[in-house]
Amino acid sequence: MKMKPTMREHATNIVRELRHHGFQAYFAGGCVRDTLLAIAPADYDVATDATPQQVMRIFPETYAVGAQFGVVLVPAPEDYPRPQTPSEHPNHVEVATFRNDGAYSDGRHPDSVRYSKSPQEDVQRRDFTINGLLMDPLDNDRVLDFVGGRKDLEAGIIRAIGNAGLRFQEDKLRMLRAVRFAARFQYTIEPQTFAAIRKLAPHIEQVSRERVRDELTKMLTEGHARVAFELLDATGLLKQALPEIDRMHGVEQPPQFHPEGDVWIHTLLLLEQLQPRCSRTLAWGALLHDVGKPPTFRVAPDRIRFDGHVEVGVRMAEAICRRLHFSNDDTRQIAALVANHMRFGDAGRMKESTLKRFMRLPHFDEHMELHRIDCLSSHGGLDMYELVRNRLESTPAEHIRPASLVNGDDLIQLGYRPGPEFRAILSAIEDAQLEGTLHTREEALSFLLSEFPRAG
Repeated sequence: MKMKPTMREHATNIVRELRHHGFQAYFAGGCVRDTLLAIAPADYDVATDATPQQVMRIFPETYAVGAQFGVVLVPAPEDYPRPQTPSEHPNHVEVATFRNDGAYSDGRHPDSVRYSKSPQEDVQRRDFTINGLLMDPLDNDRVLDFVGGRKDLEAGIIRAIGNAGLRFQEDKLRMLRAVRFAARFQYTIEPQTFAAIRKLAPHIEQVSRERVRDELTKMLTEGHARVAFELLDATGLLKQALPEIDRMHGVEQPPQFHPEGDVWIHTLLLLEQLQPRCSRTLAWGALLHDVGKPPTFRVAPDRIRFDGHVEVGVRMAEAICRRLHFSNDDTRQIAALVANHMRFGDAGRMKESTLKRFMRLPHFDEHMELHRIDCLSSHGGLDMYELVRNRLESTPAEHIRPASLVNGDDLIQLGYRPGPEFRAILSAIEDAQLEGTLHTREEALSFLLSEFPRAG
């Protein structure tokens, strides 16, 4: 059986073919950085002096996704036929022409692009030195370093290439990327680069909300969420991008339940518990689970209280998700995590039917994990977590989601008039079924006729 080539082999073949046609070509950017760090690259980029038109002549099956900026995508051969849109095609190599960019009026795209024959000139437009390295896969992975990237890799430094202020003015998202790379690799941000971020932080609002959302999501799911959010705070980006989270600072909590400190500290401790590659909905649910506490804080005679913070938090979480253009499904799950995170405290007192309905919430594993890390980030007690986990493990799935014994058609055939009461009747039958008092259709019909006699 013939093995499919790896993406590195595909990228190497692109370099080889471009060289065969007389062009320069190298691996570029993150794939070089990750290779040097002994990390498997997520994707591969190639930089070349071939123009987009020349690249497309050499590789007819391409996507000219950014040809005006010198970028085309070359898909792996085994992935044909090509999909309707490039975004549906995960296995591709981005091939970018060496270039020198003009001004960035929109804060993301250059107003003009001048193609270049010089790889040294090309890397000057890139964001950080560790991402400005080139590699020759045809020469034992020889590295071309025109920006001091290898030294910064060894020293653990995130440093903007050239003038940091200019790099961030070209694309404001680079400020968030600096924070993410520093957190992901546990690096420090070089002082001038850090100062430029603090100065330009208010301009992050110019970046599209989808790009901000995606960068924040990566911070939350790459395994160092606490460090990332501490850096967001230190750079001033948190106040600009997520003011609702920034307001958690200094919001005291009752020490008998939260000995760890204020809402901000609690949230940081919780983010620290997030596992690498966790789901984005769990990550955002963790970040936003107490977002309703700052606006509901009050000092009562007995203790600090946050009356209604769950309901307020749900509305705030939904508003944040809409602002950042989350999908409806993601918004629904994130809001559900916020809405239900306090319910575990009542698990030991819940009726059987209530507990089973609780345990069949969509993606209940995320609710369980949020509760677990919430407890570990405060009082440390996992009694309710263990109770619910044991019930989940000991209760057959068909007892949590039993097949319906009676439906709406049955009610109509029995002479009940369709209306709002149908939901209450069917819910009552299901409750009895979940409680274990109804097991058969005959028992359900008898219960129905005794508990809900037909009018007339």
